[in-house]
Amino acid sequence: MAGLDIGTAKVRVVIGERNERGILEIIGIGCCPSTGMKKGVVVNIEATLRSVSTAVEGAETMCDREVHSCWTGIGGSHVDGINSRGVVTVSGKGRETREIGPEDLSRVLHLAREVNIPMDRQVLEVIPQSYIVDNQKGIRNPLDMLGIRLEAEVHIITCSSTSAQNLIKCVNRAGFRVDDLILRSLAAGRSVLTEEEKDMGVALVDLGSGTTELLVYSDGAPYSTNTIPAGSELITRDISIVKSISFENAEKVKIEAGCCWEGFLEGDDVIIPGIGGRPTVPIPRGQILEIIRPRVEEIYRMVKDKLDKPVFSRPLGAGIVLTGGGAMLPGAAELAAHVFKMPVRVGNPLPMPGLAEEYRNPAYATAIGLALEGNARENRGMEEWGGEILTSGKGGKRWGIGGLVDWLKEFF
Repeated sequence: MAGLDIGTAKVRVVIGERNERGILEIIGIGCCPSTGMKKGVVVNIEATLRSVSTAVEGAETMCDREVHSCWTGIGGSHVDGINSRGVVTVSGKGRETREIGPEDLSRVLHLAREVNIPMDRQVLEVIPQSYIVDNQKGIRNPLDMLGIRLEAEVHIITCSSTSAQNLIKCVNRAGFRVDDLILRSLAAGRSVLTEEEKDMGVALVDLGSGTTELLVYSDGAPYSTNTIPAGSELITRDISIVKSISFENAEKVKIEAGCCWEGFLEGDDVIIPGIGGRPTVPIPRGQILEIIRPRVEEIYRMVKDKLDKPVFSRPLGAGIVLTGGGAMLPGAAELAAHVFKMPVRVGNPLPMPGLAEEYRNPAYATAIGLALEGNARENRGMEEWGGEILTSGKGGKRWGIGGLVDWLKEFF
């Protein structure tokens, strides 16, 4: 089971294997720089496929396994989420009572996903939030319940068809098959969030290099999906411009000496090699803080603007969970608590077999979550919410007449 996270700055691969108890165990991890992506979108196919090949080879070497297919993450500014609702009358065919069966769930979910989207976009995920049976709200699974009117509230995630196809093309040309495309923030949520946090309401903020992705859970299900076209790459660029140093040295300064909260200021000045043979440049850590904090605060306020728009059924009781490489910046959680005025924690992947402590950090949350999500979908075979797999990525399978029609369309 391989999870492939193709980010703007890094490509990360996590390989898992089911142990004798049927639990996924991490056996291989690979990572390499990403050179063909910009803000989560493929801009250079050749460079991207080379990065994918290198990262997968590293993971294969670690575990002495061969990868043929992978669950691939997708994200970026082209991803959008909308909420929809479908209503049907319970059929009750061949039964004296109006008992809700799998065919009723299938009909209401397919009706809920019938929304008008532009021709250049495709449905990536259809995630049921809750069901309503005869005006009784908040039902998670209405199967076998009695009722006449069945409603489904769903969260539909769409993406650019071109961006999705380019991503699949890169992975295919690297020699691997895409099992399915999975939203990156959804995968990250699987690896770092607890069920209690999802039920209470939580906002997952994935601080990537090119983009910042926001996924809000309310009453246990995704409610809102947003992408902010700004990430930690801007912090590196700010340091490079203000201090007149190369981008590579600025990235080194950010990783080794950067922070965004005064309480984490410690140590001596940072010594940076001069450009073109010039003398070394000492940079006080206080000046680095003055460069980094305004940019991180700006990104947080952009996220806060997105959070203030939707009307949730109740406040986000579990607050904010930060993940992604940007969450590893010292003081990121403290500054977030100052901006959002709610509890904040850094989302490290939850403990699981085989996961070494050095990889249990926010940067690997998405790749680990992709492997976990892929494992869960294969174990289920059919989505627990509605008797079918509710995905429509290249590798997703749907069962029944609708699935057969979709397969024939794609085949021809």
